[in-house]
Parts: sequence; C-alpha cells; structure tokens
Amino acid sequence: MKLSDLDILITSPPAPGWGGQYWILVKLTTDDGLTGWGECYAASVGPDAMRAVVEDVFTRHMAGESPEDIEKMYRRAYSSGFTQRPDLTVMGAFSGLEIACWDILGKARGRPVWALLGGMMNERIRAYTYLYPLPHHDLTEFWVSPDMAADSALDAVNRGYTAIKFDPAGPYTMRGGHMPAMSDISLSVAFCKAIREAVGDRADLLFGTHGQFTTAGAIRLAKAIEPYSPLWFEEPVPPDNAAQMARVAQATSIPVATGERLCTKAEFAPVLRQGAAAILQPALGRAGGIWEMKKVAAMAEVYNAQMAPHLYAGPVEWAANIHFAASIPNLLMCETIETEFHGALIRNAIRVEDGFVTPHDTPGLGIEVDEDLARAHPFDGTGLHLQMQDAPCDYVNGNNFAGGAPLKTD
Repeated sequence: MKLSDLDILITSPPAPGWGGQYWILVKLTTDDGLTGWGECYAASVGPDAMRAVVEDVFTRHMAGESPEDIEKMYRRAYSSGFTQRPDLTVMGAFSGLEIACWDILGKARGRPVWALLGGMMNERIRAYTYLYPLPHHDLTEFWVSPDMAADSALDAVNRGYTAIKFDPAGPYTMRGGHMPAMSDISLSVAFCKAIREAVGDRADLLFGTHGQFTTAGAIRLAKAIEPYSPLWFEEPVPPDNAAQMARVAQATSIPVATGERLCTKAEFAPVLRQGAAAILQPALGRAGGIWEMKKVAAMAEVYNAQMAPHLYAGPVEWAANIHFAASIPNLLMCETIETEFHGALIRNAIRVEDGFVTPHDTPGLGIEVDEDLARAHPFDGTGLHLQMQDAPCDYVNGNNFAGGAPLKTD
C-alpha cells in the first residue's frame, strides 16, 4: 500500500463564515484504492499559494511511500531545505496530509483512528463552543453586547454545554502586544458579569484573546476578570514569547491556555518548560498532525498540563481532534463549531449531544466528505483564512473584534 494521488478541495463556508473564510481539505488515495481525508489549517498565505505548498510537500516527501511511515515523512518535511525547525506553512501542509494517512490506516485495518493511537481513554469528550449570534441577534452589535452574549451563553448551556468561550477584549492587530483600552477592560468585565449571572455555575467561562496584549496589559485585564473565575485566559500575549506568557501565568489565578498558533513539539516545549500555560490548545491541521501532538500530550503530562484541541476550521480537523482526544489521558475538552455546513460536509457523522461527543467505531476518521457540496462552495475572495487589522487599538472610540469572521453575504 503506497500513497499515489492527491486531490485538494478549497471550500468556503456560507455566510457569516464561522470557522474561517475557507477550509483546505486534502484527499489522498493509495495504489490499492483506499482514500483518506485531512485538513490543512495553515493561514499565513492565500489558498492558491497553499495549494502549491501542499502539492510540493506531498510530491517531495510522501508520494510513493507507505501511509504507515508517518515518522519518516514527518522528519523529511520538518527537515526540508536543510531547516530542521518549525515552519508554519510547511507543517500546515504536512499536518493535513498526515491526518489523511491516519484515515487510510484506520480504513485498511477496519478500526477507528483512536484505536491505532493507544486505544480508548475517553468514551465521552466534553465539548465547548464559542458564543455565536443567535438568529434574532444583530451580527454587528453582538460582539459588543454583554446581554446578547449572555443570551447566547444561556442557549448553549441549555443545550448541554458546560463550557463557553468569548473574546470581547479588543482588536487583534499586526502591531503585536498593546495595552488594552480602559473601555476594553470594562467591556470584558461586563461580559464576564452578564454571562456568569446568566449561567451561574452550570458552565465554565473561557476567556479568549488572540495574543494581542503586552505582558503588563494582560495582567491588568486578568486582575479585572478574576472575580468571575474563568477556567482559562487564552493566549494573553503573542505566542512566540513563552517567557512573558509565564509572567502573566504567575500573576493571575486564571489558568493560561495557548497553542492554536504553535506548531511541533519544538514550540510547545518552551511553553511547558517555562510554566507559561496549564492548558495546551493545538490545532491538529497546523501543529504537525496527530502523531506529533500525541508526543506533545505526553510532554504535557509530565508538567501536569491538560489538552484542549482548538477548532476554527472545518469538520475534517474536528474529526481528527475527536480521535486524538479519545486517546489521551490528560484531556480537558474539545472545541466545536455546530453549523449546518460543518455537519453537512461530513454527512453529520459527528454530533454534540448534551454537551459531549461520543467517539464511534467507524474505521478511519469515521467521516465521509460530501465532495459535491465542498465543490459547490468555492472560495472566491482575496483575504486569508483569518485577518488581522492594520489599525492600532482605538483608545477613543472603542474596539470591535467581530468573532473571527468578517461580515459577508451569500
């Protein structure tokens, strides 16, 4: 059994686009006709450029190889060009291809991927959701409305979720860390207060940021929201500075979480070693794939840290997250995105029921991608999967982070 063919589908979720502007799905086929699906969560170049990278990584390092030889193919990609260091774009390409290899291996053996990763550790996986607007909410006002956020939080909790994430703390800019505006701190406190009052102790509050603060600014914000006991303070400073993140962690009672923008054990190790985070949030379609993150999960065990796989992508990465999560002992929870398009694209193979996902016994990832649906929603935009803003923090008029997806219409 050798890897022989690659197909790449770039599909764009319908408006408003929860999960990003587009998803890069990869389909590998072996010489004996088995197929496997993966998803490349790499967003620093556009989809056309990324398509070329995925093709190059596959042709150069994987074509003609056995899908079993994941370690060897990983080392080739990691070392390519005489580097032997994390490269976000190359690792993003490899990650999706590696996930597809696991899908093939599971199908070849008639077993789910989790069974190939050490077996079942977690029979029910706790899910969490970002707070998204409900149908009656205004899409613009929602992101700055504590009352609407509380309304959405209560709806999620009533559907069984025991953890909800929100991020009202201001802009994510290309300028690096900034000091939060006082209005952003006040709005963050108002969100925490309204949501906590709405859900009581039925759910954990997950406070999201995007690495946008200086160390001092992050500590100020953490102190302001501590009374509401969030379960985590997500990526409070830029993710490339573990030492400064550790300073934030030492200054607050809120556990720090990070990892969605990190790739390979080389970038996760300093976070653990310096005590920068108690919760790691790998994006499996970016971080190096399932096998590499199994290594990171084992490293995290040594530091008494937990894993909470990140999802701001499509449902193929979601499927990979579920199998990974099922197999590790130090799982906290998994992110989920419940949109009609996410479900339809994999023929509703994964379901959140009463706030949990139950891993199934279907061979491979256990999903069937609706290729016709994926091709019927091509990406025709010019932006990246996620966009930063150029403008700095607005200390006069306030700020608005619109949930990771710009408004768009069908």
